[in-house]
Order: sequence, then structure tokens, then C-alpha cells
Amino acid sequence: MTEAVSPSGPVATPASEGGLQAAPFSKAYARYAMWLLLGIYVINFLDRQVINILAEPIKQDLGLADWQLGLMSGLAFAVFYTFLGIPIARLAERKNRAFIIGSATAVWSGFTALCATAGNFWQLIIFRIGVGVGEAGCTPPAHSLIVDYTPKEKRASALAFYSMGTPIGSLLGLVMGGLIADAYGWRAAFLVAGVPGLIFALLAFFTLKEPRKLMAQHAAQVAAASATFGQTMSYLMQRRTFWFIAFAAAIKAFIGYGHAPFTASFFLRNHPEEIAALAASFGLGPVGFLGLALGVISGTAGAIGSWVGGWIADKYGRKDLRAYMVAPAIASLITIPVYITAVSIDQASVALFILAINAFLGTLWYGPVYGTGQSVVPPHMRATAAAILLFIINLIGLGLGPLAVGLLSDWFNKGMGMGAAEGVRWALIVSTLFGLIAFACFWLARRTIREETVS
Repeated sequence: MTEAVSPSGPVATPASEGGLQAAPFSKAYARYAMWLLLGIYVINFLDRQVINILAEPIKQDLGLADWQLGLMSGLAFAVFYTFLGIPIARLAERKNRAFIIGSATAVWSGFTALCATAGNFWQLIIFRIGVGVGEAGCTPPAHSLIVDYTPKEKRASALAFYSMGTPIGSLLGLVMGGLIADAYGWRAAFLVAGVPGLIFALLAFFTLKEPRKLMAQHAAQVAAASATFGQTMSYLMQRRTFWFIAFAAAIKAFIGYGHAPFTASFFLRNHPEEIAALAASFGLGPVGFLGLALGVISGTAGAIGSWVGGWIADKYGRKDLRAYMVAPAIASLITIPVYITAVSIDQASVALFILAINAFLGTLWYGPVYGTGQSVVPPHMRATAAAILLFIINLIGLGLGPLAVGLLSDWFNKGMGMGAAEGVRWALIVSTLFGLIAFACFWLARRTIREETVS
């Protein structure tokens, strides 16, 4: 395919549509680059998610309501993260993606450390906005680079490998944040979380290679064929698959991000004696134990789920592209009764085990969705398409999820008179029912994916 048709006329594409397969990279360097990008994404999520295990200590210290926890951990971060992602992706279509990623890593890490100095709610909001500004420059250029590094038949697996940074980073954020908060307070946890990113920023600056610099011919092709934002949007408007997966993933993110700030609070409010006893048996405080338990359980199971989802998509998608959507669709259904059981059962230890199953099922969509998002557009639109996809996922999921669950918790607590413990339980139950919408969207995408995959 040498051109893609948009409503405004033909949009030329570079001659090579499978990424920069002729780039002079050894397999050893390609592996190094993938591991470096994974490490950067781990730090990305560590800094983004560490606030979740610190929510209850911050609430007590600053005297916050649950809706403020939701705003602080979700919307304040997400608005700038999502809106800045698109202009940064436009830069990534032409400029040095390694430099963009390195700069972004330095910015978000610095603002994470600054969260340690916050004296009130609004200062913390401002610093979290700064984290969002920095993190906006990570994933769109990273997705574009990975597709350039990777053969088409391994695209979903490669993007699933990168997406393992979500559960691994969340794992480290929960474990590190909980243990440090127990020992030294929540401010120290933010300070420690910010340091590793500065090291990874230097590695990105000095060791991550930009393929376009090494392939002058391809760089000329990209410059000549580069699509405008309007052309990219016009092209995507004709791709129903893109919008189905975008809204399915947004609902999954709405549930996942919505639950994250309140999971530790749920256990501390509903199972305080059992959690205290379990923590004491490990020589830990309740927050430190929950950080360790939730981090290891959800992080390990989530990383496995992300990898398995990509593997399933690539293995069965070779024969029939519709296989990309089957596992995410089925997982979206199964997750609903699994999660409701976890937050309804009387034993905290059993609930933690069931949440591992939920974490595995909840990350199966990463590789299939991000792989499909890159495959339904030609190469010169990939970074922008990734940013638009992330815009939808994070504005709905990260922006509204925590705030919605926080508002529901406060309403069940005070408006319905259930109390703080039952309030957060029912907020978690109601929000997980949105998984039915995700299932429907994934299944609709299954019907169109074969006809709309172009690269």
C-alpha cells in the first residue's frame, strides 16, 4: 500500500509500512532499547501510582475528603497529561523521539520529588499537574519507536512487553511507597520515587538511538509524507475499529484507575483488625503491608496478564486478526464477578488472592489494543494516533475514574448513610459493572478489525 485515502484526498505514506526494518540496529541493541523503554515506563507508572498507597496517610494529614483524593490522583494529573500528549506526539512525528522521552522523564521525576514539599491540597495538585505534563511525553513517542524497532508479526508482543511497565511500576510504587511511608512518612516516599527517573533520563539522552537519524532516506520520506493532525483525524474517523478499541480501553482504564486510589483504603476501612494482624506477622505497619501485598499481587499478575495478552494476539492473530479482540472481550466479562467477590468476601487474605486473578484479567487488553491502534494507521500517523488513543483512554479512565469512585464513595457514605467502609465498598462494586460496556466495544471491534488493518 503506497497511499491512504482520507476525505480530503490521498495521503502519501512512506514506502516502507512495516517500520524501519532496514535500520542498522543489531538484535542486541534492539533488546537493550526495549528494556530501556520498559524501565522508563516502569518509572513512569511508579511516579504516577505511588500516590495511591499514600492516599490514606495524605487524607489524614491534610484533612481531605475522598473526592479530593480522586481529583488529586486522577483528573488533576490526567487533564494536562492527555491534552499535552497530542502536540508532543506531533513533534515525535518529525523530531528526535529519544530526546523527547529523556526530557519528559526528567520533568515528571522532578515534580514527583516536589510532591514531598506540598503543604496543602492545592500545592499537591499543582505538583501532580507537573507530573502529568512530564509523563505526556513518554508513551506516544515510545510506541512509535517500538514499532520502528519491531517486525510487524511481533508488534503486539513488543507493545505488550512495554506495557508491562504499568503493573511493574504500580507494584514498585505500592511496595516502595508503603514501606517508606510506614518508616519515614508519605513525604519521604515521594522524594525517593523521584530519584530513579533522573538516571533513566540520562540513559535515554545518551544511549537511546533515533532511527530516523540513522536512515536519511527514510527521514526524507517521513518529512515529505508527514500528515497533518487534521488529515490523521480524518483518516481515523473512517476507522471504526480505532474508536471501538479506544472506548473499550477507556472503560477498562476508568475501572482500573478508579479502583487504584481506594483499594488500600477499602482494606484499611473494612478489614482493619485482620490487616493489622497480617502486617504485624511480617513486622510491618498496615500501610506498608498493604503496599507490599497489593504491589506484589497486582504487579506480578498484571505483568503476566500483559505479556499473555500480547502473546495470544500475535499467535492467533496471524491466522485471523479478530483474535486480537477475543481475549480482552472475554476478560472484561469475567472480571466483573471476580472483582465483586473480592470486595464482598469477609476474609482480607482471600480477597487479596482473588484480586490477583482480577489483575491478570485486567491487563490482557494492553498488547491487543496498542498493537491494533498502530496497525490501523499508516506509519507516518502512528505517534499521533497513539496520542489520540491515549488521550481518550486517560481522559476518561485516569481523569474521571478516581474522581467518580471518590464521589460515589462520599455519596454512599454520607448521602446514603452507609459509613466510610461500606461507602467505598459499594463505590468499587458499582464502578466495576462498567465492564459490560468494555465487552461490547471489544466485540464490535472484532467485526471490523480485518478490513481496517493497513500496516
